[in-house]
Amino acid sequence: MVRRVAIVGAGVSGLASIKCCLDEGLEPTCFEKSDGIGGLWQFTETPQKGRIGVYRSVMTNTSKEMTCFSDFPFPEDCPNYLRHSALLEYLRAYAKHFCLLDYIRFQTTVCSIRKHPHFTATGQWVVDTETNGEQTSEIFDGVMVCSGHYAEINLPLDSFPGIENFKGRYFHSWEYRDQKGFEGQKVLVVGAGNTGGDLAVDISRTAAKVFLSTRSGAWVISRISEAGWPVDMAWTTRFYELIEKLLPEGTAYKLMAKKINRWFNHENYGLIPVKSNSWTSLILNDELPSCILCGTVTVKPNVKRFTDTSAVFEDETVEENIDTVIFTTGYSATFPFLEESLRDACRSSTSLYKHIFPPHLEKPTLAFVGFIALAGPILPAAELQARWITRVFNGSSELPPMSRLISEVAKRKNALLKKGITDISSKKDKTRMKFVSYMDEIAACLGVKPNVPLLFLSDPKLAWMVFFGPCTSYQYRLTGPGKWREARGAILTQWDRVLKPLKTRVVEDSPQPATVPHWVKALALPIFLGAALIILKYLPPAWLPRRNGWSVLSSFHV
Repeated sequence: MVRRVAIVGAGVSGLASIKCCLDEGLEPTCFEKSDGIGGLWQFTETPQKGRIGVYRSVMTNTSKEMTCFSDFPFPEDCPNYLRHSALLEYLRAYAKHFCLLDYIRFQTTVCSIRKHPHFTATGQWVVDTETNGEQTSEIFDGVMVCSGHYAEINLPLDSFPGIENFKGRYFHSWEYRDQKGFEGQKVLVVGAGNTGGDLAVDISRTAAKVFLSTRSGAWVISRISEAGWPVDMAWTTRFYELIEKLLPEGTAYKLMAKKINRWFNHENYGLIPVKSNSWTSLILNDELPSCILCGTVTVKPNVKRFTDTSAVFEDETVEENIDTVIFTTGYSATFPFLEESLRDACRSSTSLYKHIFPPHLEKPTLAFVGFIALAGPILPAAELQARWITRVFNGSSELPPMSRLISEVAKRKNALLKKGITDISSKKDKTRMKFVSYMDEIAACLGVKPNVPLLFLSDPKLAWMVFFGPCTSYQYRLTGPGKWREARGAILTQWDRVLKPLKTRVVEDSPQPATVPHWVKALALPIFLGAALIILKYLPPAWLPRRNGWSVLSSFHV
């Protein structure tokens, strides 16, 4: 059985992993190459080689209630969307509350992780580290890789002919910190992802002109949904995901596109995505449409080539006298400390069982945490992964046989191929898993997935919030291993914490958010009650309710 666990990185995934190890009676040792926790959320005035950071103006794309750890809510007066400094303070508070810092070795670089000579029998790993020039080698029973997929700069200069002759300045967004130094310049931002949109808006405040070049377009949504509620809390619900599953894929896409276009017509603004039925180009930006409307940002197609002072685009238009080009072309995952055979097998999270476990290992003692592209907050997903991993490590949960792991990974890859996604082994994951589906999938493995039909019978008020409300991480603390007694209260009061930092001028009580139309709720409730009655009707006698409570219904998951 695993006892000693090596954890690589003290970012959000690493901190969650340390806590989960302690919860499950394991002995964690976390190696962090910097001098502090938080990973990429540590802001530095200047970029540091080998370290990914954030720019000064960055804000979270997920709200505090969706982002928080499942048993550690943000303070109620904390803003709903956070600056990088506020999120870092939250992580520090989390580490202090659960006494996690004692298990971290700072300024320690992991040089290599390789199988122990007797790995087949023991599942152990040899971990080589370096601290202040001193090298150390230790044996661990398990390893949790928490270095994420923002590891290596992706700068495909070969895709931009003539860039070597460009006389202006060009660099990757990794180097960007703020808009200082761009006063009066003509700036070209290449790439219309979240970072590209943010930088275009940020720089437009001081630059003479900003051009935003996009290869495939982007759907742009605001952090604010209808009636002013956080958009992820309004949209990330079990109800909406169920509707999406029931509708044909093309129909669901058209309905969502129509909803997004209510804010502004993406075709009129030059942002309409080229590839239909795809949400890979969905970004959050509250100001980009306004900047385009005001002319401070101009959207352009993909760059065809550069000259010494200009950029030629695929539509043959030319923008002259470009001063600076910023490539927001993302990052790639890389794990240089792993032995070569493992590096090749773990290039993409799609090659891992449940995006966590390498399927070909004789012993499941190596796991990746937070190494996934998710259409939602990564922090609660990483925590849920860590909760399951640590129970696999201590023997409380078992994985299927290796043949089944390999088969499921192959099945997932084939499903992606059928959708036209061919670069599934790329270091840069371009597919986003649906948040609720993935969380429920891991929760089912862990034994903490909410039983919604049973909740409608036993606690209708809570069930209503779980099904129609936002899928917050508290839902995965209601039952099973790691049950938190305050989870129910956290769910029922989550909207109060949303309002707390907003109501700084007291007015008459405002209504609770209607995230789903009332007529839909009215129809849905009888359907769920009817389904629950049907379930009870056909349950074996041993499963029926008794005086002292339910016998085995608590293990029945939908």
